[in-house]
Amino acid sequence: MDLQRRSFLSGLAAATLQLEPLTAQSRDPRKTRLILLGTAGGPRPRRARSGSAQAIVAGGQVYVVDCGDGVARQMILAGLRLRDLRHVLITHHHSDHNADFGALLQLAWMSGLVTPVDCWGPAPTQEMLQRYLQYQQYDIALRTGDEGRIEFAPLLKGHDLSNDGLVFANDHVRVTAAQVPHPPLEIAFAYRFDTSDRSIVISGDTTESDALVRLATGVDVLVHEVMLAERVKEMLSALPNHEMLARSVIGHHTSAEQVGRVAAKAGVKLLVLSHFVPAEDPTVPDEEWLAPVRRHFSGPVVVGRDLLEV
Repeated sequence: MDLQRRSFLSGLAAATLQLEPLTAQSRDPRKTRLILLGTAGGPRPRRARSGSAQAIVAGGQVYVVDCGDGVARQMILAGLRLRDLRHVLITHHHSDHNADFGALLQLAWMSGLVTPVDCWGPAPTQEMLQRYLQYQQYDIALRTGDEGRIEFAPLLKGHDLSNDGLVFANDHVRVTAAQVPHPPLEIAFAYRFDTSDRSIVISGDTTESDALVRLATGVDVLVHEVMLAERVKEMLSALPNHEMLARSVIGHHTSAEQVGRVAAKAGVKLLVLSHFVPAEDPTVPDEEWLAPVRRHFSGPVVVGRDLLEV
């Protein structure tokens, strides 16, 4: 067995050690949890992967980053209570990251939510909340009057973000943002969560980014999007607009090799691959995602899947 193969297997084994399943009895409620709710990249529904979303649990409160399709159901499948939702953070306003933004909040309200939820993201986050309330006003009014529910609108606190830096801090977590490049959008963010026991960065969608490297320097866990450019070209080849679409997709995401460079520069302790582009090809073996990363990053790497707790 050559040195490169031994290094690959050693890194894979190291990653596996950090993913031993936790039972309800063994889980320490004081520990910060990270759950990959949805790991697909792109707006079309997939059979094997749900829309982009992550949940971080700290101090008994749930923080959701991005709301791709199916996020509420994924939370239930992960054993999370919708009524424990306290903050929602949107990295950017592509539909695979915000399609179920309003729906998550409404379904949490229908599931017993009585505490406010702060919603953060680039503009027009506040406007989107108001328009969703208008869109669902008939159902909301019916359920408020007929079922005796508390008013829904006062629970929603929208915040438009436009700058790097502190987003919010409480007794359990400090969240900071860094603007990352994701053309053609003007603003997209990555978020860092610092708790008493862990630090976690969610990259959102981005090209290779020095700003992300700075945000993720020394972090315990970096969840980073990943793309295989040649697979993207194959996936789109039958479409009439395949050249333009492939150029767009490849131009605003991070290749697997580039992800490895970012993780190495930042000195992260664990790299988790998610938001797979392409996402719908189940024949892509894990090693095809890992091998390009390994050219630059020798630390533990996890190939993410839906409902995986890291």
